[in-house]
Amino acid sequence: MTLNASEFYEAGLALPPSVRKDVALRLLDSVEVADQESVDEAWSDEVASRVDDLLNGEVQTIPGEQVFAELAERRAAREA
Repeated sequence: MTLNASEFYEAGLALPPSVRKDVALRLLDSVEVADQESVDEAWSDEVASRVDDLLNGEVQTIPGEQVFAELAERRAAREA
């Protein structure tokens, strides 16, 4: 027997609240795992792309001291 989404939802409402909560959390976990895998893959691709850009000279790094100095200037200007 196969239920469509509406039938599954209606059947779930007939369950006691504690069981509904358990089923809902388990279903959510199954979706989050799948989503996390795609997020991890996307980040891996992004990191590889950025490393390639650095190695190919397409982007240049900025010394940390310069970045923090610029941020401090911006913050001081906002607070003034």
